[in-house]
Amino acid sequence: MQLNKTAVAAILAGTVLAASAAPLKTDVAHSSVTATFKQMNVPVESPFKKFTAAIDYDAAHPEKATARVDIDTASFDIGSADYNKEIAKKEWFNSAQFPKATFVSTAIKPAAAGKLNVTGNLTIKGKTAPVSFPLNVKAEGGKQVFEGQLPIKRLTYNIGEGEWKDTSMVADEVVIKFRVAAAQ
Repeated sequence: MQLNKTAVAAILAGTVLAASAAPLKTDVAHSSVTATFKQMNVPVESPFKKFTAAIDYDAAHPEKATARVDIDTASFDIGSADYNKEIAKKEWFNSAQFPKATFVSTAIKPAAAGKLNVTGNLTIKGKTAPVSFPLNVKAEGGKQVFEGQLPIKRLTYNIGEGEWKDTSMVADEVVIKFRVAAAQ
């Protein structure tokens, strides 16, 4: 179940970077990527402690934006050192072989005011799948803030192998939530 959160967090992290046309610098102190999933039908939300976001964004031309988010899968923190080691193992994130989960945008389109529709590829544990999600963009304290949620299915990325494929313990559905604050 902890690996599910990591997968979700990884996906959210990738989603957050979706928008840019002039390179922005991420304000890590005001940014976050988390994964939310259910373990034994109880909601769990855990952060990824390390990620990078490369966003090129010009509010006047959002369709020219690009984004890339890389998440350190071993940085998934479910609140216990033992559990954190467990989710880094082969059955879950296999962080030794696949240290990063990556989102790369392929299209960013303006939607309603302050909203973008983002499409891209999410790669976790060597598996790549297309994803799409809405993104909120707002100016805050001299920064652009990109916020959104990306729902994924952990089994699409082989997160939870062997006995952990059973979704009665850890649900297949994971939501990656992200907030990226960035400025010139």
